[in-house]
Amino acid sequence: MNATATMEPQAGRRFEKVMQILDQHRRDPSRLVPILQAVQEEYRYLPEPVLTLVATSLGIPAAKVYGVATFYSHFALEPKGKYVIRVCDGTACHVKGSQELVDALTGRLGLGPGRKTTPDMLFTLETVSCLGACGLAPAMVVNDDVHGQVKAEAACAILDGIRREEGL
Repeated sequence: MNATATMEPQAGRRFEKVMQILDQHRRDPSRLVPILQAVQEEYRYLPEPVLTLVATSLGIPAAKVYGVATFYSHFALEPKGKYVIRVCDGTACHVKGSQELVDALTGRLGLGPGRKTTPDMLFTLETVSCLGACGLAPAMVVNDDVHGQVKAEAACAILDGIRREEGL
């Protein structure tokens, strides 16, 4: 048996969920965005081999799939942590001290320049232009949970609570 034959079953299992997602969307190229959303929900990002598989399965150029994945800011081409923390840095939040939140969270998470995700893949810290919560400035979102009028100390307490829930 050659090496390719032994690799194929593993690759099939590895992409089984992607194939299910493609089948759920009837492999319809017009459903590319919802397909990518479902794939990202599964992987927490869009791995390059998966983008290629999606393109091949939909019969469209890989460049088109990659173009959609890079056009929408919702999509990520690098792995994200289990908990994605988005701190608003829009005008209202910035004026009310969002940079203090970013600095405190960066320190608490041990992140450095150019590094958004913790090595244990538990947290990803992002700064966004707007969360649409100006009345709650400064605001941050942890996955889908909105936290308003957050001070640096409270932001760190939220992290500590998540770590306790995770048994860390």
